[in-house]
Amino acid sequence: MENESLFSIAFRRFFRDPMAIAGMTGVLLLLIPALYAPFIANGRPLFMIDASGGVSMPFLRSFFAPDSTEVIIEQLFNYLAVFLLLFIASCRLKYRNVFRTAAAVILILPFLFVAPKIDKKDYRSETSKALFTLFAPIPYGPFEMTAPPFEGPSGRHWLGADEVGRSVAARMIYGARASLAVGLIATVISMLIGATVGLIAGFYRNVVDLVVMRVVEILMCFPTFLLLLILMSLLGDRQFEQSILIVIGVIGLTGWIGLAFLVRGETLKQRSLPYVQSCEVTGVSPCRIMFCHLLPNITGPILISFTFGVAGAILAESGLSFLGFGVQPPTASWGGLLRQAFDNPLDYWHLTFFPGVALFIAVISFNFLGEGMRRSLDVK
Repeated sequence: MENESLFSIAFRRFFRDPMAIAGMTGVLLLLIPALYAPFIANGRPLFMIDASGGVSMPFLRSFFAPDSTEVIIEQLFNYLAVFLLLFIASCRLKYRNVFRTAAAVILILPFLFVAPKIDKKDYRSETSKALFTLFAPIPYGPFEMTAPPFEGPSGRHWLGADEVGRSVAARMIYGARASLAVGLIATVISMLIGATVGLIAGFYRNVVDLVVMRVVEILMCFPTFLLLLILMSLLGDRQFEQSILIVIGVIGLTGWIGLAFLVRGETLKQRSLPYVQSCEVTGVSPCRIMFCHLLPNITGPILISFTFGVAGAILAESGLSFLGFGVQPPTASWGGLLRQAFDNPLDYWHLTFFPGVALFIAVISFNFLGEGMRRSLDVK
């Protein structure tokens, strides 16, 4: 115990904290279904043996070449789903790092070279002709219209149907991809910008700090959500199909201001310590001091801010989608489902309740995770 590292102590604290465990459990409950959505909700069979004995996997082409407007995000999640399984399976291999590197490179190839193909066949009606058919637990895709509009929850559609008869359960699972992609990627962009700006301002101080922070304060004066609406409206007129990428870019480029202030304050505090002064005396370059010495010592507050930022980005995306400026139809999103219930939220309660619960779980899980990390990394 005497030689235990600070990381080991923080790790042990984290897994003894009930709030941190609850937050991590909630995040995994959202992340795992989002990663393996094609295996949970899919209108195409996962495995099929036809009447002549032929074996096929009809879902496989759409797995590598999704028939969706948000192709990049869909492929990213599908890639991570397969790579994660290979990563875990290789834990006991002797040359696991070589295997993982090769797998990461080779796995990209089918996503690049498999061409999309429109498949309108109704496999569910042909199950009687096949010798064996294995469907996903939810045998409907997020774009299939298979029920009357606004149908309530039933044995066929567990969470009901939306305004055009698409399965809410399938759209909830695929909507988790949109929310998590926006939350995680946009917050990473914000973290990179905010950490860099805060480090530069706190390290150089004087004139640089004065100019940089005045610019940041000017940007802070703009109402963030109103700025998001204006930017989304302008970019939406360009008819760019990858609406999730627009939302990620807008939220990522507008959400770094608070982190810049936090990193600047932590940098100023570390800047006056002897180890930084000794680096300057020995002639270490400013870039090396900032990114190799200062940054590792302020990663705790940055990581904690990251988890809270993900929750804020998910809420921002849902708010934009609810107002019609976020993820665009037919792509599934939780905010889009909430918007469909706007005219009559009591009669269409399933379009209000289930997305609302998912948003609540997502936000509170990341907040609990951030609070658990704060307690674990607390020096006191």
